[in-house]
Amino acid sequence: MNKIISSKFWWLYLLVIIIVINWLASQFHYRLDLTKEKRYTLSEPTKKLLKNLDDNINIDIYLKGDLKAGIKKLTKSTEELLNEFKEYGNGKVHFRFFDPLTDLDDSAKKDLIDSLNRMGIQPMTQVAQTKKGEEQSERFVLPAAMVKYKDRTFPINLLKGVSGADENALYNNAEALLEYKFANAIDKITEKHVPAIGYVMGNGEPLDFSVYNLIEGFKKNYNLGIIKLDSVYTIPSVFNAIIIVKPTNKFSDAEKLKLDQYVMHGGNIIFMIDNLHAEMDSLKVDRETVVYDRGLNLEDLLFKFGARINQDLLEDRQCAEINFVVGMTGDKPQFQLLHWPYFPLLSGSLTHPISKNLDPVYAKFTNSIDTVKANGIRKTVLLQTSENSRSTGTPAILSFESVKTIDDPKVFNQPNIPAAVLLEGKFNSLYANRISSAMVDTLANIYKDPFLPSAEKEAKIIVCSGAEIVMNEVSQRGPTPMGYNKDINYTFANQEFLQNCLDYLTSTSGILETRSKDFTLRLLDPKKVEDNRTFWQFVNIVLPLLLVIIAGFVFQFVRKRKYGS
Repeated sequence: MNKIISSKFWWLYLLVIIIVINWLASQFHYRLDLTKEKRYTLSEPTKKLLKNLDDNINIDIYLKGDLKAGIKKLTKSTEELLNEFKEYGNGKVHFRFFDPLTDLDDSAKKDLIDSLNRMGIQPMTQVAQTKKGEEQSERFVLPAAMVKYKDRTFPINLLKGVSGADENALYNNAEALLEYKFANAIDKITEKHVPAIGYVMGNGEPLDFSVYNLIEGFKKNYNLGIIKLDSVYTIPSVFNAIIIVKPTNKFSDAEKLKLDQYVMHGGNIIFMIDNLHAEMDSLKVDRETVVYDRGLNLEDLLFKFGARINQDLLEDRQCAEINFVVGMTGDKPQFQLLHWPYFPLLSGSLTHPISKNLDPVYAKFTNSIDTVKANGIRKTVLLQTSENSRSTGTPAILSFESVKTIDDPKVFNQPNIPAAVLLEGKFNSLYANRISSAMVDTLANIYKDPFLPSAEKEAKIIVCSGAEIVMNEVSQRGPTPMGYNKDINYTFANQEFLQNCLDYLTSTSGILETRSKDFTLRLLDPKKVEDNRTFWQFVNIVLPLLLVIIAGFVFQFVRKRKYGS
């Protein structure tokens, strides 16, 4: 009798089990990541950041509606990632997907897009997915998000600074950077201690509209201080990092000693150096110009740290296009876009988080860099030329005639020439056993900054042979964005490169390491798909139906055997 009652209410037991399983699933979450590169596993720095949130984080993602396959997949990956954020954020992470352009008239849309452009978010134009037979229509898509914390807002462009040889690689790399972009935004917007950055002056470094983006970025994200190297006795250790941008005057030994000892005491430096005098303005006037050494007198200091900027100019077939005057029509010049090999588009590292998966960096009149022996110093190439490049020794005459050789691959036969390097470790002083005992006593007793012949703790130095990377042009409307090429109306990843450098030098959160996450793009072989189409259609459509039918027959057979009279 009990068996009969039990058999009648088997569905009730099953319902109770399902309810219990669902309740347990809502209380305890676990995600099994079987991918080789652990693409669905958050890094430890991200988990720590989310667990320590002290207030709500609200995220608006501007992706909603009919989207093309690539951006739709990016949207899905973003949702999955933010669900993970929500789990580790103890209920403090909230997000929503919506299209801010919906229900706005043309004027309001224009105002919103202009506002987003000022934040570095540029809309995409795509053909909306429609049903077969219906007309196709264009629409704006905003691959962006806004992270809000208390009264602060941090914009994220999901595709900005992302490289990809084709559309599949582009969106794949964008997915790989999702964790970094959202974790970095939360880290920046919630940080309690703002790092201090020193902008070094005293040797001809610019402080005008040509570094407007640089200075404004520092003011926005850091405590900025101006360091007049020729008038300070020592560089204060309060600065987490200092930056030297395009000096034009010679450095004295006294000035180099200050830089040397700042590093010995654990300070971090970014050198943005134009070793040679090569200016586009001079070239435009005379059609050719002589390139020569600026005589900065930094060679021995950089050599001691482990790097050497060479007296040459890099040329690369992977380069920017600029407008050249190719003729005249009446009294009006005729322009044509041509590749200019002296403006290389530099590629990032394959492994280091500063420049991995980064869109090309726009450089001008760059020199090659060699790494040299320096005991205990780790050296990493951050930026380099393409497979088809070369270096030209100086002094040399720079001429527009160079565009005629760019199509000759035999000329550009030097691959992957370094243009930016990272040096890390405990450095040795250039001035060990070279300064007087009186100077040693003065530093220790008067300035309370004792001379160190070698570093007691690790420091980081980035040497870049193209100062124009972090500078901007100035148009009639004012300063243009860093890395912007007005001739092709495109902004390269210069800003992202600089920001990543600063984060690496100053941040202690470890969030930047998430940029090294790798998403392997596993594409189906089109030939095999076509050859085995029928087999895989059977496996995916017919086989599951057969299994359900067989399971049904087995269930009925067992039930009849067990309960049949």
